[in-house]
Amino acid sequence: MAKIKTLEDAFHETLKDVFYAEKQSVRALKKSAKAAQSNELKQAFQTHADESQTQVERLEQVFEIIGRSARAKTCEAMQGLTAEMEEDLEDFGGTDAADQVLIGCAQAMEHYEIARYGLLKTWATKLGYDDAAALLDQTLQEEKKTDELLSEIAGGLDYARPEAAVA
Repeated sequence: MAKIKTLEDAFHETLKDVFYAEKQSVRALKKSAKAAQSNELKQAFQTHADESQTQVERLEQVFEIIGRSARAKTCEAMQGLTAEMEEDLEDFGGTDAADQVLIGCAQAMEHYEIARYGLLKTWATKLGYDDAAALLDQTLQEEKKTDELLSEIAGGLDYARPEAAVA
């Protein structure tokens, strides 16, 4: 007879998923930092890559709190987002639109992580994992702050529209 799945099972599976996603995010941010043309954007990507490494360590603490091994499970969503970033880098790398496209890719990743961390925080609270909920909330707030920063940078980057596009 199949085991009945619980919210605790869902929490653990989602935690493994976001653990994988966060590790992928670190790699993608480092690659984005190298590809970015704007110094401000390069710095934002590098800073968040470092911050994301700390977030991976926080997730390891959450696994410890729930008495489970820190194991990742392939996150199809993050694989898709990183594949899209690779494709966009090929298509737009070196163009005037490159930094804007990189920001779009990074924000798609941030939005995924924001959704996951918000959900995990709620579930941790429901399950009585208050220390885990606090750690997850700390990461959630960092992800939101990064998303806002990326929007600010996107708004401040110069972009000269080709004359043909104006007509």
